[in-house]
Amino acid sequence: MARKLTDWTLFFTVLMMTCFGLIMVYSATSITTAIRGGNMEEPFLRQLAAAVVSFFLLMYLKRQNYLLLKDPVWAFIPLGLVIALLPVAYFMDGRAHRWIRLPFFQLQPSEFAKPALIVFVAYFLTRRMPALNSRYTLMPAAMTLVVLSGVVLVSDLGTAIALVVPVIALLYVAGIKKTYLAAAAAVAILVMVGGIIAKPYRLSRVVQFVDPNWEFISKVDPNGYIKNYIGNSNTTRDPGYQIRQAKIAIGSGGALGLGMMQGRQKLLYLPEAHTDCIYAVIGEELGLWGASALIGGYFLIFWRGFRLFWLAKEDFGRYLALGISISLLVQALINISVVLDMGPAKGIPLPLISYGGSSLMSSLISLGILMSVSEDAQWLESAS
Repeated sequence: MARKLTDWTLFFTVLMMTCFGLIMVYSATSITTAIRGGNMEEPFLRQLAAAVVSFFLLMYLKRQNYLLLKDPVWAFIPLGLVIALLPVAYFMDGRAHRWIRLPFFQLQPSEFAKPALIVFVAYFLTRRMPALNSRYTLMPAAMTLVVLSGVVLVSDLGTAIALVVPVIALLYVAGIKKTYLAAAAAVAILVMVGGIIAKPYRLSRVVQFVDPNWEFISKVDPNGYIKNYIGNSNTTRDPGYQIRQAKIAIGSGGALGLGMMQGRQKLLYLPEAHTDCIYAVIGEELGLWGASALIGGYFLIFWRGFRLFWLAKEDFGRYLALGISISLLVQALINISVVLDMGPAKGIPLPLISYGGSSLMSSLISLGILMSVSEDAQWLESAS
């Protein structure tokens, strides 16, 4: 039996980032929760409980042979469950259409679509590699991605983008024809544009980013149809407010930051300070060095995963490692780009850092699978 070796660089990076996320959740929530009359430690304790459970799952998956996932049961059932739960979340959550609210926790099925889809695509590509560019391979893969992304897109554009990008990357490295990739990218762009137009608040965010003063849109739409359409949404009275507050927070932090727990914008000025905008709190309290170190952590995880694409002993492990690495990095870059006003708001959490048990559990499950691939690859590298 092969001796397993842990990639301690990857393991301790994940452990430190998870602990750092807990600290930042406490910093972002404790004072504001107390101001609202709640228990200042409750959000932190909830996140801590999710972190403990999620880390046990990571350790369990880390010690398992990842090749056990190379089975139709693990390829299809988790993905099928996610697809079944997404409509349940849509109807149970009348406001955001994302969560299944249970007595002791909230479940966000779209978060678990990320590892489930990567396992499915890795399995599918491995099984269909000899006939990758045949219609019998492309049609089932395309239908699965369209159905899952379409259901997610109804309520969560950011997660839909985070699902599509790793899949396209895996298809590219697997050797799919460039014409098929171009067609898939064109369809994805059309679907994304349609999803943006379908929701006034999404269109408002895009307009706020590309044309905040309405100069160009006023020229192409002198009758004001777009402005009236966006005005139909009650959530778009000031779509740029959150990003302005985030930039104020980051600018206030300077190079060294104001100090842990000393941030001011989180005190009811910055919406979603503990979830979508927690990077702004990090920038304000820890400054440029803290914000840059966090980005370095994500790239370190990506590097250790990308390295496995070359070291893994077979294709299934390579696709798992690459898909998980790209997925986590894409999520982080989307979140950070929004906070830095480099892209329109999308409402996607910062992996391992943002408040939210489903996001944290999904990320650590993915990383547990990545570490399982790593343990075999580390042994092969040491043996050689």
